[in-house]
Amino acid sequence: MTAKCVMVLGTSSGAGKSWLTTALCRWYARQGLKVAPFKAQNMSNNARVVASHNGLGEVGAAQYFQALAAKAEPDVRMNPLLLKPEADTHSQVVLLGEVNHELTHTPWRGRSEKVWPQITASLDALRAENDVVVIEGAGSPAEINLMSSDIVNLRVARHADAQCLLVTDIDKGGAFAHLYGTWALLPPEDQQRIKGFVLNKFRGDASLLAPAPEMLQELTGVPTVAVLPMWWQHGLPEEDGVFDDRNRATGVVTKTVAVIAYPRISNLDEFQPLKNVPGVRLLWARSPADLAGLQATDWVILPGSKSTSSDLAWLRAQGLDAAIAKHAEQGGAVLGICGGLQMLGEALIDTHGIDGNAAGLGLLPVVTQFAVDKTVLRTSAKFGELRGAWAALSGVQAHGYEIHHGQTQAHAAMAAAGQVAHEVMPRLAWQNDAGNVMGSYLHGLFEDPAVLQALFGAQTPTLETVFEGLADYLDQHMRVDFLRNLIA
Repeated sequence: MTAKCVMVLGTSSGAGKSWLTTALCRWYARQGLKVAPFKAQNMSNNARVVASHNGLGEVGAAQYFQALAAKAEPDVRMNPLLLKPEADTHSQVVLLGEVNHELTHTPWRGRSEKVWPQITASLDALRAENDVVVIEGAGSPAEINLMSSDIVNLRVARHADAQCLLVTDIDKGGAFAHLYGTWALLPPEDQQRIKGFVLNKFRGDASLLAPAPEMLQELTGVPTVAVLPMWWQHGLPEEDGVFDDRNRATGVVTKTVAVIAYPRISNLDEFQPLKNVPGVRLLWARSPADLAGLQATDWVILPGSKSTSSDLAWLRAQGLDAAIAKHAEQGGAVLGICGGLQMLGEALIDTHGIDGNAAGLGLLPVVTQFAVDKTVLRTSAKFGELRGAWAALSGVQAHGYEIHHGQTQAHAAMAAAGQVAHEVMPRLAWQNDAGNVMGSYLHGLFEDPAVLQALFGAQTPTLETVFEGLADYLDQHMRVDFLRNLIA
């Protein structure tokens, strides 16, 4: 078996590569084919725990969801290189699921040749096991300053002999110039790989686009094969960045969930299901003003962070520490997940130079010490008896994943003085005496149907529903014969 390869390239980041790749994975899987996704290099702090040759490892969340869409078991070969930004000029490098300290400290341009063998081996193995591999590019293939060290766009397309789509975001304007300019900057042999242009996020009357698609085809020989209407309610988590917080659900808002959007936020995709819960409004909070109108029944969530100490410093600089404390003092619910849990405690202790020392927010009597080794686990655990805002989770078996360097425990001196951190899930979750503040290392809580049912009493659309909707969308807006010819 040697899989045919379809590759989705974009004129820029945010053009729609990730969701289109996911949609194609499900569309080809629905044809009875064995399908796998692939992205050679992903830069994202949204990661998931999947199978690896050593047991478990990390991949970008987008490839995790693409694997599920393809009805395949996610594994690290689908995203062999993951870059997790820790600062504007520095990223932690994860190779085949594991942190690689040598590559983390290798200059960007010197990294390519060291990782190319692992990238090609992963792609070749997936091709040997599948009928179709749907490949996602990164950014734009026409970044001429990066072409010499490219390991994710054109070099992958050549190695896989991929048939390529080029997608652009027409909502931002300049789409035809973006498509032509990208195509024109490609080497002639790579121009021949572009089999179709895709206009994404279109609003309005498609007939008004004429004669531009025809003129573009005359210039390039490439047809415009789809005009995809604007669809922000597809339900798929965004690959990266803080996504649109408009809710899919309509009706009266009964609860607002404010997620603190600090600069190094990680695993934000796990909050996507909250957008789908009837009566719940999800918002991103970047200043105290965003929390000013919250009621005691509303929630504040401190999400994960790739740089907990620096994000905690940012939070204080904005005055959000006082705003969160005020909400908690008034009985409002506060939840910290992973790095957010660490921030809620009394102190962050770092003797290994992992993240940095810092005083915590003091809302939970726990202390965190950073360890050299990263915990990467799939986890299933049961909540014990909870009180207050989170009481509905008592006894619920929750499924999720862990990715963290910190190890947290109750603050011994504070416990001796009567300020007890109630461990409501062994080594994973703690709650304060009042019951309104809780912290947990378990990512993916809001993706667990049992948790959603306990907290909201409502069924939200499942990922299967989302994937099927994406494939239906392609059936409606792309020619079926064209999609079949891509793998003929």
